[in-house]
Amino acid sequence: MRLLDIGANLTHESFHHDLDAVMQRAQAHGVDRMIVTGASRDGSASARVLAARHPARLFATAGVHPHHAVEYDDATDAALREFAQDPAVVAIGETGLDYNRNYSPRGVQLEVFERQLQLAVDVGKPLFLHQRDAHSDFVALLARYRDKVPGAVVHCFTDTGEALRDYLALDCHIGITGWICDERRGTHLRELVRGIPANRLMIETDAPYLLPRTVRPQPAHRRNEPMYLKHICEEIARDRGESVAVTAANSTATAEAFFGLPPAS
Repeated sequence: MRLLDIGANLTHESFHHDLDAVMQRAQAHGVDRMIVTGASRDGSASARVLAARHPARLFATAGVHPHHAVEYDDATDAALREFAQDPAVVAIGETGLDYNRNYSPRGVQLEVFERQLQLAVDVGKPLFLHQRDAHSDFVALLARYRDKVPGAVVHCFTDTGEALRDYLALDCHIGITGWICDERRGTHLRELVRGIPANRLMIETDAPYLLPRTVRPQPAHRRNEPMYLKHICEEIARDRGESVAVTAANSTATAEAFFGLPPAS
């Protein structure tokens, strides 16, 4: 079984001391490729450098998360455009809207999201998207650009059935994390995941965040890491009523096609 983690924040400081061991554990659990999330100008640069150190195992995204939208300027736009020329950078993002915390003003978020939508159009790469408590504005803006970009994945989907139907109607892919394992707030996903077509479903850890609550034993440090993608895959397979091998094969093939990656050798 081979798995591809489409969203891992491996440049996070919690991985600085043991990244090699983290990658070895991931490999031992069938996770042979990971896409490192870029969420700021500096973070995107670091993700790109990390991917260059581990060719064919790590890839990167380049973008600015809505939390950091106030930091987006012309120099940032130019830097992201430069990063996007690197074949190891396989998507534009993490970008989108977050009205839950509003670390950046909503108007600024909308402006910066649109600039990155246009960036994806210009460089011809798919979108790696974030949305929280902003569905209406998010869908309205995304719809204006969706047919101009090769693909769009709504990463770490946690929303409602109505939101899911809206995304699928826009021909978006859906990223499912260990949120589905959270008995306090993720149980609705166990039903919704059954309705995601196999060629639209991808899986991710969002490490070091969102450690699956059903992992046993729970690590004392509470840090999520890519090795737990196998556990997430097992949970999704059970909810979809299919074998783990089928879920793994389909999600991996879908991710390869979406990000333009060759099958693992």
